[in-house]
Amino acid sequence: MHSHASTDVSRKLLIATIATALFVVVELIAGLTANSLALVGDAFHNFTDTLALLLALAAVRIERRPANRGKTYGYHRAGVLAAFINSGTLVAFTIYLFYEAVRRLRTPQAVDSRVMLVVAAIAFVLNAAITWWLHDEGREDLNVRSAVLHMLGDAASSIGIVGAALLIARGGRLFWDPAVSILIAVLILWSSWGVLREAVNLLLEGTPAGIDPDQVTRAITAVDGILGVHHLHIWGLGASRRALSAHLIVGDVPLKATGQLLARVNALLHDDYGIEHTTIQFELADCPEEDPFCLPGTSA
Repeated sequence: MHSHASTDVSRKLLIATIATALFVVVELIAGLTANSLALVGDAFHNFTDTLALLLALAAVRIERRPANRGKTYGYHRAGVLAAFINSGTLVAFTIYLFYEAVRRLRTPQAVDSRVMLVVAAIAFVLNAAITWWLHDEGREDLNVRSAVLHMLGDAASSIGIVGAALLIARGGRLFWDPAVSILIAVLILWSSWGVLREAVNLLLEGTPAGIDPDQVTRAITAVDGILGVHHLHIWGLGASRRALSAHLIVGDVPLKATGQLLARVNALLHDDYGIEHTTIQFELADCPEEDPFCLPGTSA
C-alpha cells in the first residue's frame, strides 16, 4: 500500500516538474521581452519550483530504500534535507528580488502590461493546478509540502502580477511592477520560513512540533506500574515519523510484567502522540535530580 502511494507521488511530481520547467522558459522569455521584473522574478521563482519538485522527487525515491548497515534508520531524512535546501534557496532568492525591486522603484522602467497579464494568468492556472494536485500528499510529507508551498506562493504571486498589469495598463504607473515584486518577495519569505524552521529542527533532532516532553512524561508516569521517567528524548526520523527513548523506573517486578508495561506504554505513545519508534529501558532506581524530564510517579 505504501509502495503504491509512493509511486503515485513520484508520478505526480515528475509530471509537475516537466510542466513547470517548460513554463519557466516561456515566462522568462516573456518577462525579458516585456521588460517586467515581476515576470522575470516569477520565472526565477518558478525555476526554484522546478528544483524543488526535482529534489522532492529524488527524495521520495530515495526514501523507498530499506534500512541497511550504514543507514540503520533508513533514508527518512532525505526528504527533510530536500525541504531544507528548497526553503533555503527561496530565502536567498528573496534577498535578490528585494534588491532589484528597490532599484527599480527609484528608476522605473517601461513594461509591456499585455504580456504581463497573459503570462501571469497562465502561470496562475498552472501553479494552482499543481498545488491542488499535490495538496493531499503535502499534508503527510514535509518534503512534498515544501514543494507545494513553492507552487502556492507562485500562484499567489501570479495574481499580484495580473493586478499590476491591469493597474499599469489603466494608469500607466510603472512603479506597480517593482511594488508587486516586493510583495512577491515577502510572500516567498513567509511561505518558506516555516518549512525552513521545521527542517532545521528535524535535522538538529529537536522535539517535533506539537509535542510537549513534560506532558509525555506525565502521561507515561500515569501508567500503573511506572514509578518514574528520566532520560526522555523525542525526535523525528522524518517529518511524519517520530521516535522516543527513555528510562522507566519500575518496582521489583518479574520480567514478564515489564513486557506488559512496555506494550501499554507503546500503545499510549502511538495512539496519543503518533510516536511509532521507541527505545525504552527499565530501571530499579530513583530519579536523578539533575534530569529535567524525570517525574516520580505515585504507583506502588
